[in-house]
Parts: sequence; C-alpha cells; structure tokens
Amino acid sequence: MEIKKAAEGLHPLERKILPYLEDGMLFMKLVEKSGMKEVEVMRALQWLSNKKAVSIDETLQEVAELDSNGEKYKKEGLPERKFLEAIKDSEKEVDHLGLEKEEINVCIGSLKKKAAILINKKDGKLSFSITPMGKKLLKKPSLEEDFLKKEFPVIVRELKEEERQAFENLDSRKGLLRKKLVKTRTINLTDVGKGLAKADIVADVEERLTPEMLKEGSWKDKKFRRFDVSINVPKKAYGKKQNYRQFLDEVRRKFMSLGFKEMDGPIVESDFWDMDALFMPQFHSARDIHEAYYVKDPEFADIDEKIIKKVKAAHENGGGTGSKGWGYKFDTLRTKRNLLRTQGTACSARMLASKDLEIPSKYFAMARCFRYDVIDATHLPDFNQVEGIVVEEGLDIRHLFGLLQMFAKEFADTDEIKLVPAYFPFTEPSVELFAKHPDLGWIELGGAGIFRPELTRPLGVNVPVIAWGMGIDRIAMFKLGIKDIRNLFSHDLKKLRESKVNL
Repeated sequence: MEIKKAAEGLHPLERKILPYLEDGMLFMKLVEKSGMKEVEVMRALQWLSNKKAVSIDETLQEVAELDSNGEKYKKEGLPERKFLEAIKDSEKEVDHLGLEKEEINVCIGSLKKKAAILINKKDGKLSFSITPMGKKLLKKPSLEEDFLKKEFPVIVRELKEEERQAFENLDSRKGLLRKKLVKTRTINLTDVGKGLAKADIVADVEERLTPEMLKEGSWKDKKFRRFDVSINVPKKAYGKKQNYRQFLDEVRRKFMSLGFKEMDGPIVESDFWDMDALFMPQFHSARDIHEAYYVKDPEFADIDEKIIKKVKAAHENGGGTGSKGWGYKFDTLRTKRNLLRTQGTACSARMLASKDLEIPSKYFAMARCFRYDVIDATHLPDFNQVEGIVVEEGLDIRHLFGLLQMFAKEFADTDEIKLVPAYFPFTEPSVELFAKHPDLGWIELGGAGIFRPELTRPLGVNVPVIAWGMGIDRIAMFKLGIKDIRNLFSHDLKKLRESKVNL
C-alpha cells in the first residue's frame, strides 16, 4: 500500500526519471541517461528523498580536467611523438624539429629518461638521433597518450596503477591537466525506491483541478495525483523590509497617530544649530560627550546674522530673558563650523526658529546622529535618535512625566521605568528615562526636560516647550529581542530571515 500511495503522488519529473534510476548511480550519469536538465534531476531526486525512496550521498573528490595544452595534445598528439617522428630516419639539429623551445626541453628530458634518443653536440649545436628503444616507442601509443584519450574529467582516486603513473607524468608538465575538488552525488535506492522502480506507474494523471473540469463535471473520470500535505517543505524567504527599518516606520506611524507632526534637518549641521542655539556654552564640558566629527569642506555654514546676534546675547548676558547668561565672549566664527549632527535636538531648534512653527503643536523627528564612541553591544559611533517637542501654553513637569511614561509603554513595551534627575544645558528641570530590559537590565532610553527661556526666546518662542530625545536604537532592542546593538544593522541573511515581521 505504501508503494501504491507513493506511486500515486509522483510528480511528472519523478515519473520521468524513475526508469533510469539504478542503485549506486552517479548524479551526472543519471543526467546523461535521462536527457533532463541538472536542475530537473536534482529537484526530482529531492522529492524522491522526501518520500524516502532514495538517499543521496555527497562526497568531495579530486578530479582532473584537460587544460589548454592537454586539449591541444589530445587532438594533435604529444610533442614526444612528433620529436621521434622528426628524427626516425636521420639525425637532426634542434632547429629542424618543428617544435617550440619549451616543448623541446620537455621532450629531451622525457625521451632521455626512456632511452629513446641520443644527444650529440657538434660545433656548439645539439643534434638528436633515435635509438632502437625510440623506434619501438613509435609503434604503439604511450601510457600518457592513452590517458589523454580518456573521457574527462576523471576521478583521480579511481585511476588504475598505470593510469596514475601517466597522470603524474602529465600533471608535472605545464598546462596539461587542471585538478580541482568537486562534489559528487551518489544515488542509493531504498526499498521504497526499488519498489517504485518496479511499480506500474500511471502516466496520465492530472496535476490540478481546473474551473472547466468542475463546470463540465469531467473531473469525475480523471485520475488525480495524490499530494502529501504532511511532507516537509523548504522555508520560503519572502521579500520583506529589514526588521529595524520596519520598526522605524512603525514608530513614525505611531507618532503620527498620536498627533505629532514630523520635522527634519540636515545631517551636516552647524555648531550653531547643533549646540549654540540650544544654549550650550562654547566652553562647556557638556560638549565633550558629543565628540563631534567636524567637516573639512565646506568648513563653515551660512547662517542668518540676525538670529546669531540674538543667541549670542543670550549666551553673553541672558539677552533680556532675566538670566545673566553664561558670561563669556561668544565666538561668531566658531558657531558657523560644520559638523555631523550629534543630537536630534538640532531639529527642534530649527523648528522653533521656523516661520512654519504652530502654537499649540507637537513635533517629532527621527534623526541620524554621529558621535565618536567605542563600539560594543550597546554603543555605536552612528545612531538614531527620536526627538520631539510639545509647544503649548501652561505646560509643566507633570505633562513631561506623563509623556515619558507613555513613550516607555508604547515603544519599549515596559512598565518598569525610572525617571532620574539630570543636567542638560538647555533644559530646566531635566530628567533621564531608564527602562528595564529582561536581559540587559536598566538601559538609558533618553533625556528630557523643559527648554530654558534663554533657548526659546532668542528663537522667537514665548510659551513653555517640553523637549525629549530617545535612543531609538536601544528601544528597538527591546522590541526585536536583540542583545547586541550591532545586529540592528546586520547584513546576515539568516538573521534577517529569522527576524520578527510584525511589531
């Protein structure tokens, strides 16, 4: 019954190949005998293997193929024979043999070893004459000539003793043979396979049920192929977005669904928008943690002098905000230096100074940032930040805490959070958001606070502004179950195919 069921479930390619199958048969021999394409034979054998009808043994074997000189000598004969033919009737000098210099040198060594020639030297020139052994060699093909007549490629370990000797002689010569390791497949028939080989296979079976068959009722008189729905099938690697790219798109959609509008800014930023407009003093040690990459060309940015003047005043004396500022001389040339953006907050500064700013409103940005750092499981020199602001009259720290708790729940799927007092030059009060990862423990997700008036007023904003920035790379590690931040940007196809699709 098992053989009968297996026979009824044979694919057309399996039916086609069965008559040619023999136990212990080489794959390429089966391809040759069946006249089918290699891919068709391989596919049929894999299906038969799934039915436990055959087993395929794969081994690495050394094979020899003819190289360029080997192909030439197979057609024209070895140069040794031409050498002996040229001198069989009379002694000849080296220039009259009709062979290339390299061939002559090989022939002299080979024929001298076989005692087939005599070498004479007259007036500084070499001449050659044939010996009785040489005449004897001309009467029948040499071992090397017989070897070249074989069908190539040949499996080296299957050569007989005489063939191996000829092989080694030819292999020592330039451009005759080429050796390589190849995978050979041997097909072995199981009891099921032997039974199928003898079974009465029905050739005319239907592969699919068509609408026409149903409409006409002709399906009742047809024989359909049996399908085994329990059999293992290979996994399909369907096209999909890279898992981190998909996560970022999901974050973007979520912010928009919460009523946030997206803002943006350039990756090559100026010191002004990246730090100075954020009320970060030019001499302050807080800049050290940014470890910025400065740009050589163009070295300086073009910035509106009016807004530089307002920010300069805020740094030097508070700029009419009621603050004393930082009390130093602001460097207007330094503020124009170009760098790779070190923080997403630069996008917020640009938005606050923009004529398109709406009050009240909520904004977010997904910003690629760059800072010199030592690469490890939680740090990279380039990273993504999700940055945002809420601009509205009457905002206070309670609104900030509620917002951060919502972010931890929405984006990191955790209720275990800590809000720790922090210091940022541009916010007061300031906090850092930590969340607990099941494997990595407490991880910093970002910083937040309320922008100082020394920042907002020079940019033209006179209402409270809640600001926050989160390391979205680390949040992605929560969501995607990744322990090493480097795997977020992996090119490993196996990892990418096994990654989560739905977030």
